[in-house]
Amino acid sequence: MASTTPARTRGMTGIGRVLVIVYGIMALAATGRSFVQIVREFDEAPVAYTLSALAAVVYVLATLALIFSGRPAWYRVAWVAIGFELVGVLVVGTLSLVLPALFQHPTVWSVYGVGYLFIPLVLPFLGLWWLVRHRRAAS
Repeated sequence: MASTTPARTRGMTGIGRVLVIVYGIMALAATGRSFVQIVREFDEAPVAYTLSALAAVVYVLATLALIFSGRPAWYRVAWVAIGFELVGVLVVGTLSLVLPALFQHPTVWSVYGVGYLFIPLVLPFLGLWWLVRHRRAAS
């Protein structure tokens, strides 16, 4: 007899759990950093601090989407969030090197996440790899 309950976290073992934990840590770190930056010094670097807040939202969304990726809609949300994260870290990382005057105040994604040990650069590649490997679990 087939189960009628949706797969909640099927496949969420091993690397999947590690990804969720790392995304959760990044969500907390980016949220805390952007909150402090916006409250204390927003007028000094509104673009950089808004990008930090955007990164925080992306990490929160990616964390939730990975947790619930067994459901087709959340699986698609995970693709969008992690894809956006990859584009964001590549664009902001490149701009912070090419036009450093724009990023005198660092963001989560500045210099490809150097302030976070390059985790923001590596994490989306791992997240997308995991999503490809668990495509069937979401369908």
